[in-house]
Parts: sequence; structure tokens; C-alpha cells
Amino acid sequence: MFLMESVVVKPMKLISIFIHEMGHASAAWLTGGTIQKIEVYQNEGGVAHFGGGFRPAVIPAGYVGVAFWGGVFVALSGSRIGATIAGSLFMFSLLICLRFSPNSLLIWLCVGFILITLTATLIDWLVFSPVLEYVTLFYGVFIGWYGIMDIWDDTVARVVNESDAGACHQMWPCCAPRCVGVQFLLCAVLCQVAGLYFAMVSLMMES
Repeated sequence: MFLMESVVVKPMKLISIFIHEMGHASAAWLTGGTIQKIEVYQNEGGVAHFGGGFRPAVIPAGYVGVAFWGGVFVALSGSRIGATIAGSLFMFSLLICLRFSPNSLLIWLCVGFILITLTATLIDWLVFSPVLEYVTLFYGVFIGWYGIMDIWDDTVARVVNESDAGACHQMWPCCAPRCVGVQFLLCAVLCQVAGLYFAMVSLMMES
């Protein structure tokens, strides 16, 4: 929280934005759409260029995706097997992203986080444990918390017409952008609480 505006956590903020854009991309794929390009920018913006797909599913999938994967990382951090699954899914998504014309910043992010996660996995299984569990927990807590802050800032505290909440309002005029933002916010908080619960269950089962 206190370092959120510092350069120290900038890479994690950018990787959270990547997960936001991958949420849009995943929803587009699952609903029959295509992805031309995925980009993340230094100013903490990003875009997933997609065609086709079911827009009512694709548009909310950015914030919902960050909330969901933040909770999943936290939940799977409770055991070595779970953390390995989370790390493998993360590295796989980063590799997939490299196929869709990422800009140079996103290429460096993908390569860097693949190396970090792979190194933590190898250390955990071959040298010392737990390492990957803590890395996965950090990913989950940071992504989840950043998602909550981002939703609050862009959709609840103020109205940004270009945000996903604004796009949802255009599809459903009866639902105001702030109303959509509150729904995103509740989803993000519930995902973190659920992730914490399942992580504690995993820890209890291991002990």
C-alpha cells in the first residue's frame, strides 16, 4: 500500500494490467472472438485488440479477470502443488501473450516474470521450500489489491467514460457506470476473501 506509487512495485502494477488485458482476451477467445494484439504501456494503461466475441462477456472480463486471478493465486499459494499449478498457468499465459504482437515493454515483462517464476519453482522443488508458495501469495495479494484500488479509482470514486464500466453503461444504459463499478468492487473483494479461505484450508490440510 505504502509503496504503490514508487518505482519499486512498478513491474507488479504493469503485470496486473497485463492480467486485466488477458481477461479481455480470454473472454474473447471463449466466446468465439479473435485477438490481434495485446499491449501494456508505461503510463499504466493497456489494450487488447479483439474482433468478434460476445461483448457483454468480453468488456467486464478485464476487472473481473484481475479479481478472479488474484483470488486464485492466493488460494493456490497454500500448498506446493497448488503454487506450482498457479506458477505454471502464469508462465503459460505469458508465453501465449508473446504470440500476439506485444509491444516492447510487454515483451520485457513477459520474459522477466517467466524467469522469476521459473527460478522460484526450481528453487522450491530442488533446493529449499517454501519459496514458490510465498511468491505466488505475493502475486495474488498484490494483483487482488491493485485490482481493488484500480476499480475504486476508475469506476467508483470518479467516472472515466473510457473505462470498462463506461463501456458496460453504453451496452446497458439503465446501469450507471458507478453501479457497474460497485459490482466490480464487490467481486474483487469477494475473490480475495475466497482466495484467503481456500489458502487457509490448504494449509490446514497439509499440516
